[in-house]
This record gives sequence, structure tokens and C-alpha cells, in this order.
Amino acid sequence: MASYLKENLTFDAAKMEILTEDSKDGKSKNLYMKGICIQGGVKNHNERVYPVNEISDAVSTLNEQIHGGYSVLGEVDHPDDLKINLDRVSHMITEMWMDGPNGYGKLKVLPTPMGQLVKTMLESGVKLGVSSRGSGNVNEADGKVSDFEIVTVDVVAQPSAPNAYPTAIYEGLMNMRGGNKVFEMAREAGVNQQVQKYLASEVTRLIKDLKIK
Repeated sequence: MASYLKENLTFDAAKMEILTEDSKDGKSKNLYMKGICIQGGVKNHNERVYPVNEISDAVSTLNEQIHGGYSVLGEVDHPDDLKINLDRVSHMITEMWMDGPNGYGKLKVLPTPMGQLVKTMLESGVKLGVSSRGSGNVNEADGKVSDFEIVTVDVVAQPSAPNAYPTAIYEGLMNMRGGNKVFEMAREAGVNQQVQKYLASEVTRLIKDLKIK
């Protein structure tokens, strides 16, 4: 049975560009996010590796849907399943393509409540990341993903890409007792206040251990 897979990239790791283009009628401007949506050929912090051919096939399939007239919608933050929640939709994917080992995408910000939120944050200088959402089979021995399918790409605030955390913090987490658990919880904390409270205490302990002043 295929697993639910989500992989985050920060604004910088995704090499994100914010573009403004005229609408088709020329009467308004459309806002776009353009950058890497999923990295290929490298092991990420989820200990998974997406072979380039898997990403290429998934990107090709998604493009066929787009060019066939299917609206590929994305949300703010990533839900815990593959369903699209219309009340959370902020953008639509207008195009995906391969560049080297990575899958790139162009996301059109929509005039929905969540889209307006994204637009306001981007125009205020907030660096939002992206998160691919899909399914596939993961080899437990080496973390390689097969039969990968991309359902959509969401806009997110929290990072999980390899270069998304300061080196001292990341290495400290990995070396401290229970650090990996804290790291995983950081990515999944979301709006869970109990998790956030525990996480805050553990990060405070880490900072003391690292003697960061």
C-alpha cells in the first residue's frame, strides 16, 4: 500500500521567485510563486530519496492533468491526507517542469481567503516555503521512493529541507538524547498546543546545552 508523502522546502531552498504578471484581460495583476517543488537524488530530513526518474514521471503526469484542463489546487499548510480542502485553497499549479534533478513549479495565488493571506504575507516580505504532497512506496532499507505520484504542492511556513536549519541547531538536535524526536515533532507541531509546549521546553534545554548566548 502506497504511503502518504509530504516534503517541505524553505523559500531559499526552493530558490523561490515571486512574480507579478498581467491577467489575460490586462485589467489586473496575478501573483505567482515559482521555484523548486521537490528535490531529486538527495536524502532529505525525512530520510527519503526520490530518484530523478520518479520525479520526472510524476511531474509529467501532473502536467498532463493541467494541460488537459484539470485544475490542480493547493492549500495553505499541508493536511494529513491527499484530499483537497476547498476552504484552505490558496493557489493553483499552472505548470511543472524538470530542471536538473529537481521538479519545478509555478503557483498562481488565487483571490480566495487563504490566497489573500498568502498574497499579503508575500507582499510584506514573508518567505513562505512549499511542500509537495503525494503518495509512493518507500524502501525501508535505503529510503528510496518508487511509484511516486504528486497530488499537489502546498504553501507552508515551517521548513524541513536539509539546509533549512542553522547547522549548530540541527547538529545539536541530532546529537542530543531524544533530539531526533524533537526534530520530528517540530515539523509536525502545527497548532497542537501540547506538542508546542513540550517542544519549547526541549528547545530551551538544547540552547542551554549548546551554550548559545
